[in-house]
Amino acid sequence: MDMQVKKKLGLKEKYALMTRDLGWETTYESMDDVYPYMKFEGIKIHDWDKWEDPFRLTMDSYWKYQAEKEKKLYAIIDAFAQNNGHLSVTDARYINALKLMLSAFPSLEYASHRGFAHIGRQMRGVGPSVACQMQSIDEIRHAQTQIHSLSNYNKFYNGMHDWRHMNDHMWYLSVAKSFFEDATTAGPFEFITAIGFSFEYVLTNLVFVPFISGAAFNGDMAAMTFGFSAQSDEARHMTLGLEFIKFMLEQDPNNLPIVQGWIDKWTWRGVRVLTLVAMMMDYMLPKRVMSWKEAWHIYFEENGMALFNDLARYGIKIPTCVEQIRKEQDHISHQAWLSFYSAGAMTNFHTWLPSEDELDWLSSKYPTTFDKYYRPRFDLLRERAEKGERFYSKTMPMLCQTCQIPLLFTEPDDPTTIAYRETTYSGNKFHFCSDHCKCIFEKEPEKYSQAWLPAHQIAMGNCFAEGDDPTAPGFDPIASLMKHWNLRHGTDNLDFDGSEDQKNFAAWREASTKN
Repeated sequence: MDMQVKKKLGLKEKYALMTRDLGWETTYESMDDVYPYMKFEGIKIHDWDKWEDPFRLTMDSYWKYQAEKEKKLYAIIDAFAQNNGHLSVTDARYINALKLMLSAFPSLEYASHRGFAHIGRQMRGVGPSVACQMQSIDEIRHAQTQIHSLSNYNKFYNGMHDWRHMNDHMWYLSVAKSFFEDATTAGPFEFITAIGFSFEYVLTNLVFVPFISGAAFNGDMAAMTFGFSAQSDEARHMTLGLEFIKFMLEQDPNNLPIVQGWIDKWTWRGVRVLTLVAMMMDYMLPKRVMSWKEAWHIYFEENGMALFNDLARYGIKIPTCVEQIRKEQDHISHQAWLSFYSAGAMTNFHTWLPSEDELDWLSSKYPTTFDKYYRPRFDLLRERAEKGERFYSKTMPMLCQTCQIPLLFTEPDDPTTIAYRETTYSGNKFHFCSDHCKCIFEKEPEKYSQAWLPAHQIAMGNCFAEGDDPTAPGFDPIASLMKHWNLRHGTDNLDFDGSEDQKNFAAWREASTKN
C-alpha cells in the first residue's frame, strides 16, 4: 500500500496558515461593531489581504529567535555584574547618562507594548494584527532587558533608586511620556504611523546605533548588549511601520492628506524628543563616537531622506519642519545641556561643565556656531563656579503646551533670541516653543489643552509631598517637591564634582586595580 506523505509547508504557505487562516468574517455581529476604530480616523481600507509582512514571521519562528537572543543577552549581563563591570566604564560621569536612560526609556517601551497590544486587537486585517502582537511582545521584552541591564548600576550609584516613581512625577520626563500619551490616545492608524515611523525610524535609529555604540566605546557592556539585542527587532519594527504607511497610501487616494498630516506632525514630535539624545551624545559620553550633528546627517539626512524619496511616488512630501530641523542641528544639544546645568538641583542625575579638551572637541564638530554662541557661556559659568557661585536656577520654566519642553530653543534664524509662540483657546492662553508645536495644537486644541504640565501643576500646589501642608508656618516648597519626586537633594543631584558618585567610583576603581 502506498503511504501518503505530507509535504513540508514552505515559508509562504506556513505564514498564510498562521495568519490568514486565523481570521473570519463575523455573522451574528457587525464587523464594524467588532472593530469600532477602523473608521474613526477617516482611513479607507478596501482589501486587507493586500497587506503583506515582508518578514513572513510566524510565532514559532519568533520564539526560537528571541530565545536564542535572550540566552546570549543574560549571559553577558551576568558576567558584567559578577566582574564589577560598572568599574570598567571610562568615567563616572557617563553613569549619569544611564540614569537618564533608565528613567525614560523602559516606560516608553512598555507604553509601546500596550499600544501595539491594543491595536493588534483593533486591526481588522489578520496579517497586521499578528505582526502588531509580535511587536507588542518585543516591546515588553525591551523594557525588561533595559531594566535588567541597568539595574546593576543601581546597586552602586545614586538617582536610580525609584525610577518608576520618578518617571511618573519628575518634570523633564513628561517630555518623553507626552509623546507616547499623544500616540496612544490617537486612533490605531495614527498610532502605527507615530510609532512605526517616528519612534522606530526617527528616534530609535539615533538611540540604538550611535548612542549605544557610544556605550560600547565607554566600556558599558550592559547597555551595549541590550541595545544591540534590541536593534535586530527595530529593523523589523521599522519595516512594519513603513509597510503600513505604504499600505494605507495604496488602498485609497483619500488617505494621502491624512497620512501626510501625521508624517508632518510625528516627524516634528520625534525630533523634539531627540533633544535629550542629542545632549547625551555631545555632553554625557566621556569618549565620543560622533557628534549629534554627525549622527543626524547619517541617520536622518541620508537614511531618512531615502525614506521620503521612497514615499514620494505615493505623493508624500518632505515635512515642512525638516528645514527648521536642519537649522537647529547646530544648537539643540548645547541649549539642552545649558538648561539642565542650570536646573541641576531639580534632576535625578548630576551635571558638569565640559573640560577644555571637550570644549575644543565641540568647537571642531560645530565650527560655525559653538565658539560664537556657546563657548563664552561655558567660560562664564566656569568663572562663577571657581568663585564658589555655581549657578542653579531657582525658577520654574515656561513649558511648551505640545512637546512639554521648556522654552529653551532659539529662533531658527537667530540663535540669540528665545523662540516663543502663543495662541488662545477657550479663553485661555497657551505657549509654544515653535511654529510647528503651535500648528499641532491648533489642529487638535481640545486634546492638547488638557496636557498635564509639571510646571503648572507645581505652581498650583499639586506636586507637594503627601501630607505636607503648604499653609503651615515655615513650609518649604522645594523640600516638599523633592519628597514628592523621591529625590535626595544633594545626593541624587547637583554638580558631579564633589558628588558621592564621583568619590565612590574613584575609591572603588583604585581598590580594584590594587587587588
